Amino acid sequence: MILRKGVALLALAGSLAACMPDGRIATERRGPPPPPGTVRITEAVDGLQVGHNMMAAGEYQLALDAYVRGIEEHGLNADVLSAIGSANLRLGRLNQAVRYLERAVELDEDFAAAWNNLGVIYIAQNEIPKARGAFERAFALDNGDSDEIRQNLVLALSLLGDTSQETAEDVQFRLVRRGAGRYLLLGQ
Repeated sequence: MILRKGVALLALAGSLAACMPDGRIATERRGPPPPPGTVRITEAVDGLQVGHNMMAAGEYQLALDAYVRGIEEHGLNADVLSAIGSANLRLGRLNQAVRYLERAVELDEDFAAAWNNLGVIYIAQNEIPKARGAFERAFALDNGDSDEIRQNLVLALSLLGDTSQETAEDVQFRLVRRGAGRYLLLGQ
């Protein structure tokens, strides 16, 4: 009984300590000051860049969350839509991924990486002719400079000649995004 009263008094004292002199509750908490020389960050980091870093680290859900936060800064442009679609693809959400990537290529018909990633989804959905068209478009827009896009196009063309389902499962396709990162998507 005495212990319960002591705990209750301690809780009451703690809650009163958080009150301001005018009766409001203090919501701002302060800890010890940072060490000398600590850089003070005043601006948020770009959500797209954070998402790209998370994709490279294999953290696809965190990447998707960062890309969604990037909408505030960039709006729903082709880069953001393509990034969200690519993250959904890596998470295995093909229906969501295809919607975002199709919207991205509607907004920017010259976005080679989005066309390539759309082709990867079509392959995963076993829509080989659509995949070939997407890879051809990406290859043309890229002027054949990307090895990944070229390899994806060659693989899609070889799949058109082979009607067996087993071939699609053994083939590796590469995701491409704007920037320096490369992603590998294993056949579904």
